[in-house]
Amino acid sequence: MDHITILVGVVIATALAFDFTNGFHDTANAMATSIATRALRPRVAVLISGVLNIAGAFLSTEVAKTISGGIVDDLLITPGMVFAGLIGAILWNLTTWLVGLPSSSSHALFGGLIGAVWVGAGQHGVHFDKVLEKIVIPALASPLVACGAALLATYLAYRLTAGGRDSSVNRGFRLGQIASASLVSLAHGTNDAQKTMGVITLTLISVNALPPGSGPPMWVIGASGLAIGLGTYLGGWRIIRTMGRGLTDIRAPQGFAAESSAATVILTSAHLGFALSTTQVCSGSIIGAGLGRKPAHVRWGTAARMVLAWGVTLPASAAVGALAATVIVYGGTIGTVVTALVAAAVATFIVIVSRRNPVTARNVNDEHTVTVRPSAAKANV
Repeated sequence: MDHITILVGVVIATALAFDFTNGFHDTANAMATSIATRALRPRVAVLISGVLNIAGAFLSTEVAKTISGGIVDDLLITPGMVFAGLIGAILWNLTTWLVGLPSSSSHALFGGLIGAVWVGAGQHGVHFDKVLEKIVIPALASPLVACGAALLATYLAYRLTAGGRDSSVNRGFRLGQIASASLVSLAHGTNDAQKTMGVITLTLISVNALPPGSGPPMWVIGASGLAIGLGTYLGGWRIIRTMGRGLTDIRAPQGFAAESSAATVILTSAHLGFALSTTQVCSGSIIGAGLGRKPAHVRWGTAARMVLAWGVTLPASAAVGALAATVIVYGGTIGTVVTALVAAAVATFIVIVSRRNPVTARNVNDEHTVTVRPSAAKANV
């Protein structure tokens, strides 16, 4: 077995590891509101989400094609560049998971790849027009669209049920949340699992195992769907707590409105081949749901920290990807081994630190630590 074959195997394994972190990092996108309103028990919620993530991976490959033949030049990229980009994405995912801050796994992946390709192939290796069209513009527009849709849906939900008993209304919307949260999980698999498919396909194209412009083979689709599904089942409890209880005190009608709006935006973008951030879409829809109920209440401090993380994600992961690529390009095989060992050590350290203050299925619905002004607290009693 030659050096290139071994490296390709390492890259594929690393891509699936990223997919796994993507799963537990983004479980909150589908299930945070259903867990917060107690429409679903936490373990049941992540099981449903994991299964539907796997199913969603088989529905479309448009996003995968965007990655494998869109944002970077597939004729210039090498397995080493892909490996470096994945390292940047994985370490960013683990860092934001540790602090319980929802950020974009998609932008972490794109940033890591852009930084690595820029170092390895030069500026012309990155298609910045496609980055703007397929990544930047959707990143700016999608949370605003989801926020507006959820605000309107929440307003209508409360207006249409204004004469009903609270217990009956909440019971009905909790049942509806099972369907809407499941749809978000399906949409998440359709969008996010494809990013790993695209990366693996890009790697196979780079070593001439597939012709340029190829879509992902069936085994790539299946492996990517399974990896993200398993990661989802683990449950990213820290981020679930932030999205379910940190942004607003969400109730069943709001949860249903937020999930339905998010699923619509994600499925539409997947059909068009836009590799948007499901985290940004779902966060925007939760904020819209908070604004749609009277009295409106959103914890803007938490929202501001999330937006800051969104803005930092792409350049931060690009910097790590560029650094890793530099070590690999100049260090060759030794550089690749050093990069892998350092990344594994950092990842292990993050996991060890996370165990000092664990968030699990048992305490995920405990009150989120925030500072609420007295007037806002009274308004939500």
